Amino acid sequence: MLEVGDPAPDFNVVDHKGRPVKLQDFRGKKVVLWFYPKADTPG
Repeated sequence: MLEVGDPAPDFNVVDHKGRPVKLQDFRGKKVVLWFYPKADTPG
């Protein structure tokens, strides 16, 4: 389990336009991650 201040583990996702995004691409920058259940989306 991560604790406050721990570095996030690297991962890959697909953005809302279908493009692959890697967390490592943002190394050294501030990043906000927003997760929500697919059931709460119109798709």
